[in-house]
Amino acid sequence: MSLWLTRLAPGPASRTARKELAGLPGTSLHRRVMSLFPDEAQGPARARYQVLYRVEDTARGSHLLIQSNHRPDPARLPDGYGTLTTRPLDSLLDALQDGLPLHYRCAASPVRKPTANTRALYNLPAVVALKGAAADEWWQRQAENAGLKLLSQQSQPLDTVHDRQASAGTGGNGGSGTGRGQDNRVRHQRIRFDGTATIADAEQLRAALVHGIGPGKAYGCGLLSIAPTTDAA
Repeated sequence: MSLWLTRLAPGPASRTARKELAGLPGTSLHRRVMSLFPDEAQGPARARYQVLYRVEDTARGSHLLIQSNHRPDPARLPDGYGTLTTRPLDSLLDALQDGLPLHYRCAASPVRKPTANTRALYNLPAVVALKGAAADEWWQRQAENAGLKLLSQQSQPLDTVHDRQASAGTGGNGGSGTGRGQDNRVRHQRIRFDGTATIADAEQLRAALVHGIGPGKAYGCGLLSIAPTTDAA
């Protein structure tokens, strides 16, 4: 099964594209991403096609990175919405080996889930968003579980995603939201982690690249991007 990385650049005349990519990842952008894939998927489509995405802000404006196990269909975009540039990631995955230095980036939603006793004692929600040093420690654990040995780490808080789901059963293409209550509100606090690392376990890293890291994958979180380098120190 192949893995594809797609860059979606918005069309200069498309107000819809600029609005969707300039705003926070939410239901509208998630639906746009999933519209690029076949409708006949059995079960949650995001999981079926292993779709992960992230909005990248550059000097030339925002564009979208989409990773999937099925090649997106550019014909499914509205006229003038934007252009897709897709390349396979198979050679990158095959080249991964223990000890290889690389750069990494991941926009994630760091959380912890207190035990029932802790929640009752401190009146905490089921899922607690992490900030500062706690978020950095969360990323260090996630990176280790993803087969990485961190050499450097920078974290940059991003805007928090707020959204609303139509019902408890909606949103099967994504994950559950941080702090989601009975009114079906979704909240994902996001932090972008960048840095350098070496590969400690290539198989674990391949799995993390395919499946993503942490919650909020339907809201632009969890896509781990890597770029091998000759010197990651």
